[in-house]
Amino acid sequence: MKISKKKREKISEQILLFLYSVNPKSIFTLHIAQELARDEEFIKKILLELKNKKLVLEIKKNPQGINYKRRLRWRLSEKAYQAYKANQTQEI
Repeated sequence: MKISKKKREKISEQILLFLYSVNPKSIFTLHIAQELARDEEFIKKILLELKNKKLVLEIKKNPQGINYKRRLRWRLSEKAYQAYKANQTQEI
């Protein structure tokens, strides 16, 4: 089943909004997928697209500095955070 480009953009917006709400904390792909009630592999594909657009940052190491073997954490990039923050202050 193929998802339309418009729906993928909406899901991308939901991911960015969720990451903005928990900023500066970084979140595992699994937790993002659970929050949005979506498949983990699908969310990972969208996160990688957002990474290419420099909207999210991929964290490959745990807090002790050891590389994850199979997991990834994500957080909002500074550029995306500033854009959301500016948008939030305009709405108030």
